[in-house]
Formats: sequence, C-alpha cells, structure tokens
Amino acid sequence: MKNKTRTTAGDLRGASQLVIDATLGITDLVEAMHRNIARVPLVTTSKSDGRTRGLTGLIYGAVRGVTRGVGGGLDAAIALAEPALTRLPNAPAREAVLSALNGVFGDHLAASGNPLAIQMSVRQGGESLTLQRESLAAQLPHATGKILLLVHGLCMNDLQWNHDADRESNVAAHDHGSALQRDAGVTAVYLHYNSGRHISTNGREFASLLKSFVAAWPVAVESIVFVAHSMGGLVTRSAFHYGRKARHTWCKHVTKMIFLGTPHQGAPLERGGHWIDLILGAAPYASPFAKLGKARSAGITDLRHGSLLDEDWQDTDEPTIHMLPLPKSVRCYAIAATIATNDEPKKRITSAKLIGDGLVPVASALGQHTDPKRALHFAANRQSVLQGINHMDLLKAKWVYPVVREFVAE
Repeated sequence: MKNKTRTTAGDLRGASQLVIDATLGITDLVEAMHRNIARVPLVTTSKSDGRTRGLTGLIYGAVRGVTRGVGGGLDAAIALAEPALTRLPNAPAREAVLSALNGVFGDHLAASGNPLAIQMSVRQGGESLTLQRESLAAQLPHATGKILLLVHGLCMNDLQWNHDADRESNVAAHDHGSALQRDAGVTAVYLHYNSGRHISTNGREFASLLKSFVAAWPVAVESIVFVAHSMGGLVTRSAFHYGRKARHTWCKHVTKMIFLGTPHQGAPLERGGHWIDLILGAAPYASPFAKLGKARSAGITDLRHGSLLDEDWQDTDEPTIHMLPLPKSVRCYAIAATIATNDEPKKRITSAKLIGDGLVPVASALGQHTDPKRALHFAANRQSVLQGINHMDLLKAKWVYPVVREFVAE
C-alpha cells in the first residue's frame, strides 16, 4: 500500500458491514471519526448534535437505515459519494483509523471477512514488500544482510514509528528504524498486522511470513534483530516460539530481541479501558474510538494477561497462561519506563513504578514476577528503566533512541 492511498468506496462498504454486525452506537462513533478526518468543504459539515451533513451525512443516514432493517440504499449512497471520497485525508490518517478499528474489533473483522481487516505484511515507507527475490531486490536496492524488523503494538501501525518534526518545540523528525539504518548499517523493515486478533494467531502467521520473507531476501542474511513495542513484543516472542517449533531456518538468524514497554506479565490497567483511551488519544483521527474503552477484542484480552500461546485461550472460558521463557539462543533486552522522575517525592516514584509508563508496570516490562518460575530473567546489563517517559514515548521519542541504539550495537 503506497502513501498516496486514499479512503475508497471499499473502505466504506467495510465500515457499513461492521456497523450492521455491531450496533447503532458504533455507527455514531464511526461517524465521529469520519467527521474528525474529513473536514473538507462540500464533503462534510457538522451539526451541533455531532451528526454530519452533505454527502457524508447521506452515507451515514443510509448506514443507520440498513442497521435498523429499514431498507437498503447504501450502495446507491456510496455510488453518489464515491467521487468525493478521493478528497479525504492522506494515508497516515486513514491508516490510523483502520489500525484503531482493527485493535478494537480486529478479531470480528477477520472472522467476518470484512475488507477493513488488516492483512499482515512486511512494509517499508508504508508500502508492502513483495516476497519474491527479484521484486524485493528492486524495492530494497540497498539491502544489507542485517535485517532490523520493527513490530508495532495495539491499535497502531508501521507508520506510527515516525515522530514528525515539531518546530515550536524544536524537535526534529525521528524514527527508530530509519535512525538505526543510518547508524548501525541495518536494513529496517516494519511489520503491519491486525492487533485485534489473538496474539498467538498473529504469532503463527508472523512466523510463516518470516519464512517466506527471509527466503526472498535479496542478499545473504547475516542477522535478524527485532525492535518491538508493547504488544509487538508478545507477537514477536510468539512468532519465534512457533517458528522454532516448525523448524523454520529464519530462527537461526535471530540474534537480538529488544522490547519497548512490552507487558510480558500482562497489563492490569487494561481492565479499565486505559489502554484504549491513551493509545487512541495519541492518534487524533482515531480518538472517537476511545469511547470504546470497554471493548474487548481477542488481542486486548491477550494483552491484559500476557498471553502468547494458543493453549492459553483455546477450549477454556478463562485464560490459562502457560510460561514461555526467553529463547536462550537470542540476546533479549527490556526497556521499561516510568512517568516519574528522580526529582519527584519518593512516594510518587514508588507509585509510578507500579503504574510504569502509564500502561505497563515496570515489573511487567522487565519480565519480573513474584513467582521465580514465571519470571523472564533478563540479564542485568540488558535492562533499562527510563524516567519521565510514557508508553507512547517509547515508540518514537528521540530521547529513547540512544538506549535502543546501544542495545542494537552491543
């Protein structure tokens, strides 16, 4: 998918299928999202009640009609509005909305065959890479044998590793992947996946995808390093487990896994919907979905418990977490964060360590557990706790990068 991709009639059909399967309340949220990203003259204007006017209002009126079972008309509305849909915002905005939808409803989207369900792929610059050697060589003409794979977290996508420049605060643009490509001689590529599916389901598919990806890599593979944020770390650990179980050769090339705020022991704050509120609030185009804080996709439930394996959730009403140790053949690093700083009162620092980065407790990000048999035991020199930083900062803040770079270079 190239960056110039726009919202299409197919996207809208997918959204209509979702709301027909769900509730009228979801329609209201999707409309609120659309209003946020489509403030385009003649396409949509807002009423005081939050509803939209013009062509967009006509479309959502048709969606409500279908949802209530009061006739069709949706396709006719789409056909009428299709020329105007090309004027909607850019690819990053559309990607943010689709990623949010997939994080909250991704298991349902995939099970129902909804066209909005994200299909797993490896990408660079927002464009999916073709897993054939000649095509991959053309897409990555400067590929090296050192592969860096960045794996995003819940409700996010590969474009969100990029932190745009902010002239007011004098902050330059930054992306951990492109910076490491420049500084460490690696070739950075990014996983894009539906974060609402079970973590083990994504792990299995990721393992299979890597088998094809490495086989098509245009030069001899020397090493594979993962840099994974949040849920992405759990997906990475799951993929390695299933890849090694299937005796995939790519596992032999993996030298390091670097986890950024990964809830290895679960994330209790997810129970209150705080995950959804904070993560979606960071993506303004997707912010209406923060109202769905009590929604529970399979991915969100797995994240809460730190679930990695099929047997954690299959044939059971309550998740039963099976211990999966860190792979001994791979150097594993954990970067945790706390929102407190050294100049804060000791009581607040202690409390902030429990809260951690606002979503993941420090102990969970470091793989610690009260039961030594369930602890992950990261080596002391392969851990780092950053202060005054929140969960989203770990993904893309420039001041996190020196630690990531140090671990990649070690």
